[in-house]
Order: sequence, then C-alpha cells, then structure tokens
Amino acid sequence: MKAVSKLKGMKPRLRNVADPSSLVNDFANFCHQWDLPRAMRAMDAMERYGVFADAVTYSELIKCCSARGAVREGKRVREHVFCKGYEPKTFLVNTLLNMYVKFNLLDEAEELFDEMPERNVVSWTTMISAYSNKFNDKALKGLILMFREGVRPNMFTYSSVLRACDGLPNLRQLHCGIIKTGLESDVFVRSALIDVYSKWGDLGNAFGVFDEMPTRDLVVWNSIIGGFAQNSDGDEALNLFKRMKRTGFLADQATLTSVLRACTGLALLELGRQVHVHVLKYDQDLILNNALIDMYCKCGSLEEADAAFSRMVEKDVISWSTMVAGLAQNGYSRQALELFESMKESGCRPNYITVLGVLFACSHAGLVEKGWHYFRSMKKLFGVDPGREHYGCMIDLLGRAGRLDEAVELIDEMESEPDSVTWRTLLGACRVHRNLDLAIYAAKKIIELEPEDPGTYILLSNIYANTQRWEDVAEVRKTMTLRGIRKTPGCSWIEVDKQIHAFILGDTSHPKVDEIVQHLNKLIERVMGEGYVPDTNFVLQDLEGEQKEDSLRYHSEKLAIMFGMMNLSREKTIRIRKNLRICGDCHVFAKVVSKMENRNIVIRDPIRYHHFRNGVCSCGDYW
Repeated sequence: MKAVSKLKGMKPRLRNVADPSSLVNDFANFCHQWDLPRAMRAMDAMERYGVFADAVTYSELIKCCSARGAVREGKRVREHVFCKGYEPKTFLVNTLLNMYVKFNLLDEAEELFDEMPERNVVSWTTMISAYSNKFNDKALKGLILMFREGVRPNMFTYSSVLRACDGLPNLRQLHCGIIKTGLESDVFVRSALIDVYSKWGDLGNAFGVFDEMPTRDLVVWNSIIGGFAQNSDGDEALNLFKRMKRTGFLADQATLTSVLRACTGLALLELGRQVHVHVLKYDQDLILNNALIDMYCKCGSLEEADAAFSRMVEKDVISWSTMVAGLAQNGYSRQALELFESMKESGCRPNYITVLGVLFACSHAGLVEKGWHYFRSMKKLFGVDPGREHYGCMIDLLGRAGRLDEAVELIDEMESEPDSVTWRTLLGACRVHRNLDLAIYAAKKIIELEPEDPGTYILLSNIYANTQRWEDVAEVRKTMTLRGIRKTPGCSWIEVDKQIHAFILGDTSHPKVDEIVQHLNKLIERVMGEGYVPDTNFVLQDLEGEQKEDSLRYHSEKLAIMFGMMNLSREKTIRIRKNLRICGDCHVFAKVVSKMENRNIVIRDPIRYHHFRNGVCSCGDYW
C-alpha cells in the first residue's frame, strides 16, 4: 500500500518512447500544466525527433515563460519553433512578440516583427503599444505603416497609439482618423481620448468626447473626473463626481483618488474627511492611501496626515516622500528631516522627489550646511542626479540666508539653462536683502524668458518701493500698462459650513462685508493695544502715514481671518488658502490674533503653510 501511495504522489516523467506522438502528448501536458523544466526537456527531445506540437500548446509554454520572467527559456522556444523548416502560424509569432515586449527586449521584438511574412492587426498593435511607452515617434510611424500595409487598426491600436501623442496637433489628427474608421463610440477609445486631451490641458475637447457618449461606464467617468482634477479644476471634478453618483455608479479606488486630488487643490478639508470614510473600504490600497496623506498635508492637517501614514501597512517611496514634503511645507522642517532618517532606516531608497522635500525642509529652516551636505552628496548617497528643482531649493536656501554671491555661483554651475523659476527665486531673495543691482539683473533675465508674467514686475516694484524709489516704481507700472500686464489681486478663501467664501482687497461683493469690516476694525484696535504696529514696508504705493496703514488694514487674509472668527467656534481651526505669498504685516497680525484670541490659524500660500498658534508661527518667521 505504501508503494502504491508513493506512486500516486509522483509527478509524471518524460517517457523514453520511440513513438513521437507520445512525446508530443507529454510535451502538451507539461505545457498546459506550466511545468516549465519538463516542458523544456520534452521540447529538446521533440526537436531531436523532428516533431512539433500545435500552436496552442506552444502559446501556453510562451505564456508560462512570460509569467515567470524566463527569458532564456523564452528565447529557446523561439529557436525551436523556427527550426527545421517549421513555419509557425501568425497567432504563435504574435505570442512570441508579446513575450519579448513583456521582457522589454524591443530589439528582438523588432527583428521578429520584421521577419514575419504576414502581420495582422494584433502584430501591429503589439509593437505600437510597446513603442507608445517610450518611443512616441515610432508608435505614430507604426500606425502610418500599418495603414500602408492595408491593415485596419482596431480599438486597442488606437487606445495604445493615443498614449504616444506628443501634442494637441497629433492628437486632433488621430481623433479625426478614429471618427473616419467608426471607432469613436468605443468605450476604450473614448476613455483614452479623454485621458490624452486632459493630459495636454484641453479640457474642452475632453469633456466634448465625454458628453457625446450615449452610455458611460465607470472607466469613462473616472477618466473625465481625473482629467479635471489633474488640471486643477477641482470644482468641475467634484460636480462630475456628484453627477456620476446620481446616475447610480459607485466610486472605486480610481474615483476616490481623483476626488481626493480635487479636495487637495481646493483645500476642502471637510469634504476630504468625508471621502476618507469611503477610503476605509479599500484600507490597504497604496495609491489611495498616498492620495489621502497628500490631501491632509496640503489642507494643513498634519495630525490626520500622520495618523493615516502611521496606519499604513505598506509604504512606498511616494508615501515617505509625501509625508517628508508635507511636514516641510507646513513649517515642520526638523520633523521632516527626522522622518527622512526613519525612511532610510526602513530600507526605502529616496528618489528625486524625496531629496527635493529634504532640501525644501533645509531651505525653510535655514539649515544651510545640512542643505549643502545633502545637495553635494545626493548622487553618491541616493543615486539621484541634481535637477533644476534641487538647484532651485539650494538657491532659495542661500538667498534666504543672505548668501547671494554663493547663490549666483550655483546658478552659473547649473548644467541646464536656468529657467524663470530659478531667476524668480533669486529675485525674491534680492527683495528681502535689498540688493537692488542683482535684483534688476535677475528681473531682466525673467522678462527675457517670460515677458508677460506680472510677478516679475511686482517683485521689482516691491524692491524699488522698499528703497523709496517711487519714480522707478512708477516706471515699472507704466511698462506694465503699456504691455497690458495686470497685477493679480490678492485673494483668500475660507471654507465654512461646506461653503467656500472668497475675499479680495477692495472687493465689496461679499454679503457680509460691512459686518466683517466693522468687526475687523475693532479687532485691529485690540491687537494694536497688544503691541501690533502695522508694517508699512509692505505698502507699495507712494502714500503718507495713515493712508499707508489703511491700505494694509483690509488685506484679503485679514478679512478671511475675521470671517472665520465670526463663524467658527473657538476650538475649530481657521483654515485659509491664498493665491499670493502672505505679506509680513499680515503674518505679524495673524500671530498676535492667535495668541490674544486663543485661536489656531492655518494660512496656505503658494510657497508654504503657516500654522499660527499661541503667538508663534510654524515657519519660525523664516519664509
């Protein structure tokens, strides 16, 4: 009985038989069982006998090689099916092509493709799909050659080639071709069109493709919601999400990721918290959890970001990088650097974005030497080449520290040409340290690159104003007028009871503006009693005494702070989003109010987040 049980437990062996048909049968069994070692031995034996199996059996063996990453065995299968005059069917060669593509052996795939006596739509689509990931020109050229050979593209061909579009002109031509071939109604093609139009910022055409669809599935809804969210149109993304829910579709991970991105862009913390409830259904989804951390960080709620990060079972480099950058942007630079050390201890290798977050932390904490250390050793320590953004962080760090000569030397050291962001960073530092000559030089560089950008003229005007050079201020403004360049007005947003309220200096459209101004005047009187003095250095008009103070009084962030105090309970944080960098006067005002009124205030401007608590800002007055 023991002998019988042993025999039952044994795996089938390759039989020593003279009958080639038995050998082929054994080979077929091994292939369909994905028993790769025995299948390869059987194939070698078949080759010696000069016998071959059918195409379906070989395709199973090739699929097994692909799934297991067996490159050597896969190449051996190709040799076998082309030996001794055997002519494999197009179906089988297509399977080999797909295997080479999965192994990223594009040269071998090209060679095999060129040798094919007959190429069908699957052959062409496989190669176009492979090219569309890296070689856009080859993918587009492949489509043209496919037409010339008389092969008609299908929905998968177009879905692949659309990814290779390097601009709107090519995309529009492809769209016309899709309409001519009658594939515009295919859900995969439409979804790809929406994705690519969104990628190139053409939301009008993306929505047009979506709106023409008689029926829509979840994939298409996700494409259009994601397109608007990625292009910073969070309002429309959320409107589409509501429409999707009304039509009866349930949100999946992709939907929730896009909705979180929309909440992030609009700083809608309350709505983000509601989405978090749905995220709990997919608790272990890494991409979704990363989006959740990013939302909390960019809405200024570091406690909730840290809680979400701590609960994650799996963390990748994006998780760590998001948290490091989030801490740095919210003013917790030293905690960001501590977390970076924990990341390295965990064995997760920092990438380009991680190092950027670390340098940002050093920049906003004034840690010059530590910043230099990471910048100079990033290639050696982490295998990351310094990019333009890394140089920008270092220039910002040196500029903030007043080491402008070193900042200029670093710009000269850059391998790539400095862009407008680099020069604008230097110009901002010149404004702080009142280096007029260097500021003018940087401003001219920016104007060469972006002659229509109002920010450059405003910064230059600020520098002239701070040195009382009002004639030069007037000249800058005259140039702006002649060129039709208008200053972007300061605007602040605050969320109260799931409603967004916007405030702009000089705008009286808010229904409660008179009440807000009345309360604000009383608040300013009280904070002046606590030692607050309006800092008129931030007034950029040639005004006198009281006029200067009045122009500071109704900055948009002050109006938003007052509105928050009027409508939010004391234990709730006042969260404000600004379109421009917070001025020094409003920064002092927010610190005094946070202490005097026992309020927590968070202001997010384009540069960073300021957490005001008990008279102290998280930035340490270094921004």
